[in-house]
Amino acid sequence: MTATEDLQVTLRGDCELVHTRVFAAPRELVFDALTNPDVLRRWYGPEGWTLVACDVDFRVGGHWRFVTRQPSGREIVQFGVFTEIIPSVRFTKTERWLDWDPGEVIVTTELAERDGQTTLTSITRYPSKQVRDELLAAGANRGANEHYEKLAAYLYAASAR
Repeated sequence: MTATEDLQVTLRGDCELVHTRVFAAPRELVFDALTNPDVLRRWYGPEGWTLVACDVDFRVGGHWRFVTRQPSGREIVQFGVFTEIIPSVRFTKTERWLDWDPGEVIVTTELAERDGQTTLTSITRYPSKQVRDELLAAGANRGANEHYEKLAAYLYAASAR
């Protein structure tokens, strides 16, 4: 049994990036893994990165803040506000970075379950084509693939329990 299908990446319009991946886990488990701080600490981030701070006030208008540490020791602070929540189906949040300000990013995560597998679609809307393309050039898709590989491993282990 495989834990996932490969990450699919699509550029949509000038400012959007869409990541789609199928996980061999029920939607509720995937949703919990994406929104529960205790679970996020177990898997979040690309390979070798560690989530060292995870504050989540998971409600519309609630704030979130993640601090991730790269293998080099550099820490990256991301933060934002939840603007939409439909439990186990979809959530939308704003995203900004402490040490880099390209403008506000909007991320919508949607989950659809079929036959015990969940398709995750993450739509990221950047403030400009330049910002989107800059992140792609810096390796954002490689990092996203590693990020979702770690999520897949967590979900596979959690589903086996």
